Amino acid sequence: MSEPRKILVTSALPYANGPIHLGHMLEYIQTDMWVRFQKHRGNQCIYVCADDAHGSAIMLRAEKEGITPEQLIANVQAAHSADFAEFLVDFDNFHSTHSEENRELSSQIYTRLRDAGHIDTRSITQYFDPEKKMFLADRFIKGTCPKCGTDDQYGDNCEKCGATYAPTDLKNPKSAISGATPVLKDSQHFFFKLPDFQQMLQTWTRSGTLQEAVANKIAEWLDAGLQQWDISRDAPYFGFEIPGEPGKYFYVWLDAPIGYMASFKNLCDRTPDLDFDAFWAKDSTAELYHFIGKDIVNFHALFWPAMLEGSGYRKPTGIAVHGYLTVNGQKMSKSRGTFIKARTYLDHLSPEYLRYYYASKLGRGVDDLDLNLEDFVQKVNSDLVGKVVNIASRCAGFIHKGNAGIMVAENAAPELTEAFLTAAPGIADAYEARDFARAMREIMGLADRANAWIADKAPWSLNKQEGKEAEVQAICATGVNLFRQLVIFLKPVLPLLAADAEAFLNVAPLTWNDHATLLVNHQLNAFKPLMTRIDPVKVQAMTDASKEDLIASQTDTGASAPAGNGELAKDPLSPEIDFDAFAAVDLRVALILKAEAVEGADKLLRLTLDLGGEQRNVFSGIKSAYPDPSKLDGRLTMMIANLKPRKMKFGISEGMVMAAGPGGEEIYLLSPDSGAKPGQRIK
Repeated sequence: MSEPRKILVTSALPYANGPIHLGHMLEYIQTDMWVRFQKHRGNQCIYVCADDAHGSAIMLRAEKEGITPEQLIANVQAAHSADFAEFLVDFDNFHSTHSEENRELSSQIYTRLRDAGHIDTRSITQYFDPEKKMFLADRFIKGTCPKCGTDDQYGDNCEKCGATYAPTDLKNPKSAISGATPVLKDSQHFFFKLPDFQQMLQTWTRSGTLQEAVANKIAEWLDAGLQQWDISRDAPYFGFEIPGEPGKYFYVWLDAPIGYMASFKNLCDRTPDLDFDAFWAKDSTAELYHFIGKDIVNFHALFWPAMLEGSGYRKPTGIAVHGYLTVNGQKMSKSRGTFIKARTYLDHLSPEYLRYYYASKLGRGVDDLDLNLEDFVQKVNSDLVGKVVNIASRCAGFIHKGNAGIMVAENAAPELTEAFLTAAPGIADAYEARDFARAMREIMGLADRANAWIADKAPWSLNKQEGKEAEVQAICATGVNLFRQLVIFLKPVLPLLAADAEAFLNVAPLTWNDHATLLVNHQLNAFKPLMTRIDPVKVQAMTDASKEDLIASQTDTGASAPAGNGELAKDPLSPEIDFDAFAAVDLRVALILKAEAVEGADKLLRLTLDLGGEQRNVFSGIKSAYPDPSKLDGRLTMMIANLKPRKMKFGISEGMVMAAGPGGEEIYLLSPDSGAKPGQRIK
């Protein structure tokens, strides 16, 4: 028997600036299933990850919230960790890039690259915000597109015409942070000399470390010629200061992948038998795999291996790249309720439903994966409940009633049992190749054969006939053994189902090699339902809950939904209305008599408003910005008083208060000037 493999596995680091959604979960579930399979086979497989905790976006969000960046990333890490745990993503260590291990390793790698001549310095000219006293990244600059003249475009590309350009090409540039007109300012920056590693990367990227489609994409960049990479940012910046360079910080993408090493080092420091160098030294014989999305291929397949090569560390054995998640064939959408947070899903459905559905759709390629919600319900109900669990539920009762729960030794289907055994290597190969979809097809094909065989033998009919008791027991014992085989094959995908099945089967935790044996003369425990069907009502409730924030913000507050990953939100212009339509809006001053949270709603506050003697009840999606609603009591605001009352699940909303902002914690309730009185019309 071969020696167990030593494998270190990582997933891309989630950004510590927002919640996990189902698009993110695709990657962590994919990685977790592969890691569980390796452990199931008896290999030493270690799975580490961390929150990506640096950058301007985190610094600015913390400032908005009135807390330190350290407090912000601690809060987000707690939420991320809870979501991952409930989705059964079993990290051996989940750390943070804002750690001493990462500071030390980032400084070491940079110093080694510098001393080897792979770091260059030169002055660059950038936009500088004179009010915030900071240089502006492209996404923090807005202006008029130099190509088509569209206003309110970001500093690197136009969403209207698709043009790309330098921020200095923008007309009428403004800081998206302060609104100030930025000025051009020179600063010395530090660059990683990526072209030094051109030849190494051409060989390494074609060595089988990448999927062919990814290697072909990387080849386009290599053929075009590599450029030096800017690895520094100026203060103020939340990150690690570059050694010996006061006021200069490592760009977040330099220390983020080093976070893989730092998380593993943190684990090694707490685990006596785990040796850091055994996995990261140049001569390491361990395997190293990164699971990532296709949007960050350049960082992992060009910059990262070059950094490792230049600093004396080993390079990855392989990089597994996946595509994006779509829902119902389209990009995830807040308005359709298909931009679903991990927490919202968990509030309504079992994590194993999604784990199985993702497994059934994930192949080796980088194609996008579609979560079709109707297909999701049908597939889970048909495959897991109708096929796999059905086998145990059909057979267990006869064994308990007819033989006190003891499985007889007789195998009533030796050819079918042999077919299950013969299928195991192919299923293992599919898992190993990350072709989970093929593995699931083969497993469900076996489940179909087992169900067809049981239906043909019909123990429920035989049980009614005299003298057939032994045959019934043999059929049902064989059926339970076939069920056990399926559970072994599915355990990397469905660990909860496996644990419940192990309790029913009265066995120790199953390993892959257990598929080669059968239970004979074995006592079963009482059978309990192992999985229930998905109720489509719960799926609808999940999408309704996902719409709640958008409905509340657009219908009840006017505040926009937040953009992802810390980027400032950008609201598209609504269709034009004529003056008569605008004049029909009755905008009034309102006094907030009472503001209170709405039980069962994550985003809504119930506002009792005084319009000068008349009281109104309005639901407003501003809870995220006002976690203590009582602070709004006694405040004046503005509301649309002639909006048709709207029936919501929590009651009738009799108007709409006015607010602005990108969403989330950044919603600002609008107030009239001092001297205004409740009920006054605003003209």
